[in-house]
Amino acid sequence: MSKTIAINAGSSSLKWQLFEMPQEEVIASGIVERIGLNDSIFTIKYGEGQKYNEVLDINDHEFAINMLLAKMTELNIIASFEEITGAGHRVVAGGEHFKESALIDDAALKLIDDLAEFAPLHNPAEAAVIRVIQKLLPNTINVAVFDTSFHTTMPEVNYLYSIPMEYYEKYQARKYGAHGTSHRYVSEQAAEMLGKPIEELKIITCHLGNGASITAVDGGKSVDTSMGFTPLAGVTMGTRSGDIDPSLLPYLMGKLGLTDIKDMIDILNQKSGLTGLSGISSDMRDLEHSDKPEAQLALQIFADRVRKYIGSYVTVMNGVDAIVFTAGIGENDANMRKSIINGMTWFGCEIDDEKNNVRGEQRVISTEDSKVKVLLIPTDEEVMIARDVEALK
Repeated sequence: MSKTIAINAGSSSLKWQLFEMPQEEVIASGIVERIGLNDSIFTIKYGEGQKYNEVLDINDHEFAINMLLAKMTELNIIASFEEITGAGHRVVAGGEHFKESALIDDAALKLIDDLAEFAPLHNPAEAAVIRVIQKLLPNTINVAVFDTSFHTTMPEVNYLYSIPMEYYEKYQARKYGAHGTSHRYVSEQAAEMLGKPIEELKIITCHLGNGASITAVDGGKSVDTSMGFTPLAGVTMGTRSGDIDPSLLPYLMGKLGLTDIKDMIDILNQKSGLTGLSGISSDMRDLEHSDKPEAQLALQIFADRVRKYIGSYVTVMNGVDAIVFTAGIGENDANMRKSIINGMTWFGCEIDDEKNNVRGEQRVISTEDSKVKVLLIPTDEEVMIARDVEALK
């Protein structure tokens, strides 16, 4: 039996799961938070409900990986590093170079570095973790699993912007999307639940968390998605604005006395969305428990933007068989799922209130006579990463 570690490195965090393969049994999992800041939080869950937790200063990802491997041996999760034969790395930006998951060699790692301009907060951290794993586990196979690769099947009509074609040809200015591993996983699960080949299905997947994206999956392939050149585009999100008229940016910069476009983009990324609309929080639970009118309006806007994308993707695919909800909000917020679907019953989908009264449980939540099935499917990006590692070993 071999073990594969699935690693999801953010700019200041490191999430991971260790699997026994090929049976996909989770042996341990954990997260390192606040990397590069004081009082970093290091957590491992393993065994029969056992948990190790420590607060200390973790300056960089290399320290985090060294500590993780040391603690896994210390806690007898693994006997030696040699047990880990595969490492799968979530990488945000694969550009047009990576249309599927790939073995990481020197050339692939250089491309991941070069693509950092498309994901400056993520690709550098992910490349750093890959180098550390290569150093500490020299006999381990490393595989990159790209957020964007699932969306490389989009046709030109859907990924090109209506700007001079030379900007795409020279600078690769186009829609790339994100959350691809999640959309791929839940669409495949949806086909299993419906008992039909995915090649025969039209599915709209709604990855609704603090970051949110909607994808049209036709015959198992992404044909359109809401996020764009960066994850800033699309629906209203926790702190991101989603779609906005670009002409509003210089107007607001003038009013706010801003001269650096980066400051404006920071506002759209960090201070907008549900946070900006409500003035309270990016957390749905806080807004739903608030009697402040702005909080309720923010919830209505979130549902409205999701409905509009779902409706447009019904048109893109000329129909839909199933709508899938996943990720933090999609899996746990019954009120938001109901609000979204209740505003679009015209094409034959209706929520069953009793079935919908659940959190994080895979099930059909639409009525028996609903023409379009509505599904709740918890996402599992880590198992998809582990599967791709296994396929490439």
